[in-house]
Amino acid sequence: MVSTSHEKYKVGWICALHSELAAAIAMLDERHDALPQDKDDNNTYTLGSIGKHNVVIACLPDGEYGTNSAAHVASQMKRTYKSIRLGLMVGIAGGVPSTDPNKDLQLGDIVVSQPNNGNGGVLQYDMGKSVPGGFKVTGFLNSPPQALRTAIAALRAEHQFPNGNKISNHLWPTNTNLPSKFAYPLNGRDELFRPDYPHTSGDSDHDCTHCNRAYLVRRQPRGPNPAIRYGTIASGNQVMKDAIQRDLHAKQYKLLCFEMEAAGLMNWFPCVVIRGICDYSDSHKNC
Repeated sequence: MVSTSHEKYKVGWICALHSELAAAIAMLDERHDALPQDKDDNNTYTLGSIGKHNVVIACLPDGEYGTNSAAHVASQMKRTYKSIRLGLMVGIAGGVPSTDPNKDLQLGDIVVSQPNNGNGGVLQYDMGKSVPGGFKVTGFLNSPPQALRTAIAALRAEHQFPNGNKISNHLWPTNTNLPSKFAYPLNGRDELFRPDYPHTSGDSDHDCTHCNRAYLVRRQPRGPNPAIRYGTIASGNQVMKDAIQRDLHAKQYKLLCFEMEAAGLMNWFPCVVIRGICDYSDSHKNC
């Protein structure tokens, strides 16, 4: 362990789930000793470094999800670690599949929030107003800070070169710090059903054994490395499990995935949102 001080931590990393926290800890090059906390700060922190950056990681309370919980954790983090300048919201999300191979998302792929056409890269899709004819979403949020956006641009440029993308070096089994449960998913376990075919009634949410394989969508298998997509992430206080609604929202707002925490952070905790695709935001969720 390494001893340091609060002022040395400039990067705050927030996770929603304990499994996301485990993966975040595995990414640390070095672990640091715990530091005293503000009396009103109820978070539990993991401290460490990645390269030259000191990082403080916090997870939402077990069993709590959504934008309000994320905002509360971030506000408490800022009480104790006042020098944080950059934030990361990293975890899983439900992807939006596409017939365009340059936009399609498969399990294990990565989505990074990117400002586009005046939006900040995150849309709070359940925030808006009722208008004649329906509901108008107004929940576009602030952009990530410039320092993070320039870093993303530099990474995207680096990834254009052979061997420029080193993500596979950080995945199991290359990264021996990670348990095998965090392995890149095998194509045989990646099943996407047509949006008009709901999960078979009576099956477990985690078991599509009795779902009709005739309704599976044929796709080109992903290579050995995950694809990285950049664009708008949908965030809200409800789980998206309706493929028809998923596709309607995605088409209207050019969305890549759905999650439940980022909208609580973007307007005051300067961060970029990074999500790994774990399901397809449909009724077959987590199958």
